[in-house]
Amino acid sequence: MAGARSQQEFSDFLSRLKQRSGLSYERLGQKANLSRSSVHRYCGGGGFPQEFGSAERIAKACGASRDEVNKLYRLWSQVGEIENGSGNLTPSETATLEPSASERRGVRIRARYWVPLAAGVLVSAIVAAWVVSGERPAAGSSEISASSWSQAPTPVPAGFFGVTTNSSTGAMPTFQTGAVRLWDSRTRWANLQARRGEFDWSILDRLVAGAEQRALPVMFTIGGTPEWASPGGPRTAYDDGSRTSAPDDLADWDAFVRGVSERYRGRIEAYELWVLANDPRFYSGDVRTLVEMTRRANGIIKSVDPKATVVCPSMGQLWKTEGRAVLEQFAALGGYDHCDAAGVKLYQRQASEPPETMVELAGEIDRAFHRAGVHPRLWSTGTTYDIALAEPLEPERASDYAVRFYLVGLYTQVRRMYFYNWGGTKIPIVLQPVGGSPTQAGLYVEELQRWLRGASITGCGMGSQAALPSNVWECRFVGADGKEALIRWAHEGTARMSAAGMSAVHSLDGTSIRVSTGDAITITGRPVLITSG
Repeated sequence: MAGARSQQEFSDFLSRLKQRSGLSYERLGQKANLSRSSVHRYCGGGGFPQEFGSAERIAKACGASRDEVNKLYRLWSQVGEIENGSGNLTPSETATLEPSASERRGVRIRARYWVPLAAGVLVSAIVAAWVVSGERPAAGSSEISASSWSQAPTPVPAGFFGVTTNSSTGAMPTFQTGAVRLWDSRTRWANLQARRGEFDWSILDRLVAGAEQRALPVMFTIGGTPEWASPGGPRTAYDDGSRTSAPDDLADWDAFVRGVSERYRGRIEAYELWVLANDPRFYSGDVRTLVEMTRRANGIIKSVDPKATVVCPSMGQLWKTEGRAVLEQFAALGGYDHCDAAGVKLYQRQASEPPETMVELAGEIDRAFHRAGVHPRLWSTGTTYDIALAEPLEPERASDYAVRFYLVGLYTQVRRMYFYNWGGTKIPIVLQPVGGSPTQAGLYVEELQRWLRGASITGCGMGSQAALPSNVWECRFVGADGKEALIRWAHEGTARMSAAGMSAVHSLDGTSIRVSTGDAITITGRPVLITSG
């Protein structure tokens, strides 16, 4: 009876929050990454969440205050105590059921014992006795949640770690990277073909040769219709007279695509068929024509170089409803039937936001594809045109964010991530200026690739869904040596965690420390590699 009464108090309180918000069960489910039926059960008393994180996300979606979340947690804990028996907790653990001083300062404690995410992986051997530090989240920080997932070991390809070059010199990164994308390198269509029937391949030759010397796969990005091919079209933002419109005669498009693919057969790995195709600053033609251009280009490229990867015109502005609408229209017209991968732009709303906010955008993109009834492989090929207007990040933060950019790509199961950019300096995070040395950010990205060389990913999780502190993320791997490992980091603040089951913690500066049961480690915004055995 006591258990039923406590559960009813929990569901009644959650239901009151829902009613006050005015949101439907469907909308709450979307905001909380839960099904509509789960939200209905929890609010109506027909079910009880086994993890508090599910209830917390519903409460936050309803606009609950910190005190209301804490009250909800106490109601949830009371049900758990009655169901599990107080003997499951030590006196010190029981004390954490009431908000601690650090919780009152704005950081919550949300788990009392470890729940393994997947059998047979490292985390099943690690006792996650943890407390969240009293450090305040940064001003303006975002509440972030993400679903946990696991899978059979899947190799992390070296090509996943791409960069966009911002140089026409032919120079390439001197730190380790996995692939290069050519854009903002004077290789637009208008640069390569200033007049019908005449090509100037000198810059592209230099770039492809530079990439070959570094054994880097090349993706060539198309954009910028020459003035002669569409004299009445709107101008792009570039100084080469290029147009945002489709060519007046698609035979000119065919000839250009054939010219590029024949010259670089076997040397260019992938072709991105247009850049930011749902941004009128880059493409102002109609979507039906874009689909036809994609169909034609795919047929030409595959006939010339069957092994080449064709990436559909990339879509940006996907934080906006109108941006996703173009993606869905392109899909409805069959555009994704004519490529091997979909190009999308994953980026934060603001460059100063944690990279983990991209998880929300990835969810919006996935739902857009779901509505369209297609689920292509995703390649993230850049960012927003407005990135050059963002303020530089201070070096330590920039270094952390650069590494976490790729980790979020692994978390969201994107097949390839191209960082924007390499070579330039008028951007928030600089990896390496042309002719200069790699920055700390570039060197840390290189170290991440060393960690994952030959590794296979088995899953990712964050927060209470993964029995972690609410600010902690992790991805789990099987290394080339067959041993299990994980990478952990925090999107804000810090967290103290037990070292039980761990043997070493590796830092991005190349140093390592040995740890053993009884030790504690601090998880910060700088990812660490944790190994055992």
